[in-house]
Amino acid sequence: MPKRPKQNSDHAQWYNTPTIDNEAIANHLEALLNPAVFNKQKYYKQLGLRDKILNLSLMIAAVLTLLWRQVPGVQELNRLLARVGLLWCHPTKVAQQSLSERFLVFPAELFERVFKDLLPKLQFNWQQRLRRPLPDSVKFALRNFEQIWIADGSTLEALFRKLKSLEDLKTKQLAGKI
Repeated sequence: MPKRPKQNSDHAQWYNTPTIDNEAIANHLEALLNPAVFNKQKYYKQLGLRDKILNLSLMIAAVLTLLWRQVPGVQELNRLLARVGLLWCHPTKVAQQSLSERFLVFPAELFERVFKDLLPKLQFNWQQRLRRPLPDSVKFALRNFEQIWIADGSTLEALFRKLKSLEDLKTKQLAGKI
């Protein structure tokens, strides 16, 4: 029987799936972005863009979903849009070609303007973080240590599976990369 040639793992096809949707984060994003998106509706119409199915709100939700949930491509994004919706957008059936073409012609300036509207709010929230009370566990740790480092537990979980000393422990479902 002839040997199979060794496969180069660099040429292997990876199959990515979107991460799990988190309702609390989705609600927070909606509350944060809706005023900024609403403020850009007038400019959206000045550019001559029609307020049809693939409007400003849906396109911003689509880009955020691509980034936040690590959606591998437009085809998977279209499937998500048709089945469960994206963030604050309800399930909507759209041809994949329409969505792809919309990404190609949608002005990046709109995304930039929405982001610039969000910056003051994000900076304010960043400053407010210092005024929030620390959890008791963090207070205790800071009394005993100079610094606290946080590690992504899901990545560590995958590492633990490879250690001989921990291989017989019961494994849990990984939460994905953070």
